[in-house]
Amino acid sequence: MARLCVLINSVLLLLFGSDTFLVGANRPPAPVNVSVMNLRADSATVSWDVPEGDIIIGFSISQQRQDGHMQRFIREVNTTSRTCVLWDLEEETDYIIQVQSIGLYGESQASKRVHFRTLKKSDRFPSNSSNQDDPTVQGLDKSRNLQTGEMIIIVVVLVMWAAVIALFCRQYDIIKDNDSSNSKEKVKPCSERSTPEHHSGGLLRSKFHPSVPSINIIEV
Repeated sequence: MARLCVLINSVLLLLFGSDTFLVGANRPPAPVNVSVMNLRADSATVSWDVPEGDIIIGFSISQQRQDGHMQRFIREVNTTSRTCVLWDLEEETDYIIQVQSIGLYGESQASKRVHFRTLKKSDRFPSNSSNQDDPTVQGLDKSRNLQTGEMIIIVVVLVMWAAVIALFCRQYDIIKDNDSSNSKEKVKPCSERSTPEHHSGGLLRSKFHPSVPSINIIEV
C-alpha cells in the first residue's frame, strides 16, 4: 500500500512537473533594449524590443517611484505595439520601470530595471534627434502649426469684415448726404414763391378788394 502511494505521487509529480516545464519553455523571452524617451514633467514614453521568433500578444509594465510610495501596473493585450506612454507623473521625481511580454502561454520574465527622472514644468522639451522622429512629438508640432494657421485665418476674416463694415458706413453717409441736399433743393423754390412783403414791413394788399362793395356818401 505504501509503495502504491509513492508510485501515485511520483506519477503526479512527473505530470505536473512536465506541464510546468512545457509552459515555462513556451513563455516568451524578456524584452530587451528598454529605454525611456520624450521626458516631460508629467509624462514619458517607454520603448522596447522583442526577440524574433516568438508570438507576442501584449505587454505588461510595472511602474513605481524610487522611494516605493507608489506602484502602478499597465497591462495591454491584443496589440503589437512596442511603446507605451506613461501619464500622470510627478515633476522632478525618480521612477523605475520593468517591461514584460505577454505570449500565448503566459508572461515573460521581467526586463532589466530602468531608472528615469521627470523634468520640471519650466524646463523645455529636449530637442534630440530621437525625439524629433517620435510620432508623439511630430503630432505636437503638427497641432501647433494647425493652431497658428487657424489664428491667421481668423485674423484675416476679421480684417475683411472690418473693411466691409467701414465701406458700408461710408456708402451710407454718402447716400444720407445726397438725400439731405436733394430735400433742401426741393424746399427752396417754395420759399421763393411765397407772398412778397412791403418795404415797410407789411404785406402788400390789393387796392380794391372784390368782396367789399364801394359806398358813396352824399351830403345834403
